[in-house]
Amino acid sequence: MVHIIGDTTSVLDPAFVAAHDVPVIPQLIHIDGETYLEGEEIDTPTFMEKMDSAKELPKTSAPPPELFVEVFERLASTGEPLICILPSSVVSGTVRSATVAKREFPDADIRVIDTGFVAGPVRSMIEAAVGWAESGVDADTIEQRVYEMMPRGRLYFVVATLKYLAMGGRIGGAAALMGSLLKVRPVLMFDNSRVNVFEKIRTKKRAVERMKELVYEQIAREREGHLTILQAGVPDEGEALADELAAQLGYSDVPVLDMPPAIVTHGGPGILGVGFFTD
Repeated sequence: MVHIIGDTTSVLDPAFVAAHDVPVIPQLIHIDGETYLEGEEIDTPTFMEKMDSAKELPKTSAPPPELFVEVFERLASTGEPLICILPSSVVSGTVRSATVAKREFPDADIRVIDTGFVAGPVRSMIEAAVGWAESGVDADTIEQRVYEMMPRGRLYFVVATLKYLAMGGRIGGAAALMGSLLKVRPVLMFDNSRVNVFEKIRTKKRAVERMKELVYEQIAREREGHLTILQAGVPDEGEALADELAAQLGYSDVPVLDMPPAIVTHGGPGILGVGFFTD
């Protein structure tokens, strides 16, 4: 069977990870001189507390190749293919680390996919790939299907302030300046593997309404839309958005993903967003 490997920015459900034995490589979180393995040594609530009192903005770094080597060593011995489904190489060095680790196993069938996304869409690709693998689909077909999903992915979100994205170099400084002066609440999106302003909107309420419109206009109807809600520090807003979208779309359930520290570091508290796939 093909083995699927993810990382902590995909926000996989721990129950899913345990049930399907999916290796999840942790990002590294640096705060006040200490380094933590995301999801193993620090969770989001603890990180948020530390972030509030931190002397300077926390930093993140991609998992070192050694963390991938440990997993590759264990799974490559089975002789079965490994597929790593990972976050955008534009915003994370995770793909680079996996590629470096792969070189230590020249005889193994290890494939590294740069999805161009983070969070919900990556989670959906991993969950789909795991399902295909467990159904006996071969590695070539799984890889092809993931690549076919990528251009259909959408990720829209709003943040409480643009300063974290600007300080971390994830969005242009001009956009942050405009946000602070004009008090706009832009709808942001992942576009060409990076964060860009999709539409400038004056209020958060209107920005959230615009995200709903985008879901209704674009989400796949004939195929599964893999809708997920992203939130950081606004769980009630996340649940309310999930309930409304589920009711309107006829979904029985829409997962609300608590953003991990590696994403909160760059987006800040107050992230609210939607991830899904088009037809």
